[in-house]
Amino acid sequence: MEWFKKIKHITHLMKQVDFNELSQISEKIDLPKIMKSVGELDDDQLKGLTKLLTEKAKKGQHKLPPIDGDFYEYDLKLTFEERAIQMKVRNFMETEVEPIANECWKRAEFPMEIIPKLAKLNISGVAYEGYGCPNLSFVMEGVIAEEIARVDVSISTFFGVHSGLAMGSIYLCGSDEQKQEWLPKMQEMKTIGAFALTEPNVGSGVAGGMETTCKKVGDAWILNGQKKWIGNATFADVIIIWARDVDSNQVKGFLVRKGNPGYVAEKIEDKMALRTVQNALITITDCIVPESDRLQKANSFRDTAKVLRMTRAGVAWQALGCGRGAYESALKYTKKREQFGKPIAKFQLIQNHLVEMLANLTAMKAMVYRLSELQDQGLLTDEQASLAKVFCSMRTRDVVSRAREVMGGNGILLEYDVARFVADAEAIYSYEGTKEINTLIVGRAITGYSAFA
Repeated sequence: MEWFKKIKHITHLMKQVDFNELSQISEKIDLPKIMKSVGELDDDQLKGLTKLLTEKAKKGQHKLPPIDGDFYEYDLKLTFEERAIQMKVRNFMETEVEPIANECWKRAEFPMEIIPKLAKLNISGVAYEGYGCPNLSFVMEGVIAEEIARVDVSISTFFGVHSGLAMGSIYLCGSDEQKQEWLPKMQEMKTIGAFALTEPNVGSGVAGGMETTCKKVGDAWILNGQKKWIGNATFADVIIIWARDVDSNQVKGFLVRKGNPGYVAEKIEDKMALRTVQNALITITDCIVPESDRLQKANSFRDTAKVLRMTRAGVAWQALGCGRGAYESALKYTKKREQFGKPIAKFQLIQNHLVEMLANLTAMKAMVYRLSELQDQGLLTDEQASLAKVFCSMRTRDVVSRAREVMGGNGILLEYDVARFVADAEAIYSYEGTKEINTLIVGRAITGYSAFA
């Protein structure tokens, strides 16, 4: 049996083991080393190991298939090391976040205590080179986004803002000195970042209608304006503020430090989605920022767009994770919930909903995986990222809706998780560019005509 076939075979067998158990095992053993050893087994040895792993399943009643949204087994494309990281993240989310996710969401409070634990996973700035960052692939960055969102989209959003938008702005647009000052601390999550672009009166049209202004006076800049929906802004240590230069009319970026006079962040209350995320309305009044804290390589909105292009792929992965979490929760529910004397998973209409959910997830996974491969190859375009964001956020809406439907009235109860995924999918649908704006970006690329107003 060829080495790859051995690995694929053993992966199928491992799926018979509860993934929580497998994730916990990965914390105690060197999983890549174990998997490498498996690949070196001869046929007789592999048969013996197969018998050992399946012995438990043969005892007692028939074991149902595992609950797994990766139907086309994209996980097989990951290296041993990448798989181990994925499992570490999954174990963290299921043991540290899942038990408190609904309560935090209900109270609209962020669990600050998880930040040091999350930092130990060493996944911040995962695709960046240097500054203590792991320098892994954008595919792996996407897998991590999916794993976090699969349990809690709010935590995924917090992480995406910090690691993607805030760190990404400094990584792409900062000077060497700025990178050295901020990125190592942010990679260790000792310093938390936020990204402030959207405004109360300007969302999708911010490229040409930004109202927040900056003006250079001597060796400093004076910022005035407001920003809205800014995640992490109530507690972030550094906030990337984008403002329009009144003299050049070009967009520039600034590193505004926590406690800077003239900066006030007010928590936005009464949200119906992403309630754990601490979004803020920021008011900036004669806020003085030294030239040394201006992002030295951010001199127009094109530079801002570079950051958005890099992170928009991550939002598509988030959408996948949100849908996957809802699907797996619903599938688990249908196997336990009984009506007319048998589990509702046995009914044809329920199976139809489950299969359509899985088909959506599988199509989304194919799209985002290829998207990140293009990103790793340096070939990603704005329109490619936009198409994935449009499609995945739409399909996620359909998945979470069907997940709620198969759960009946229990689908609207927070305790069953799906209600949270349903609400959070609405936020994913709108942020990082609405469906309409991303559609026009793709439309312009394929027709050659701009339909923007």
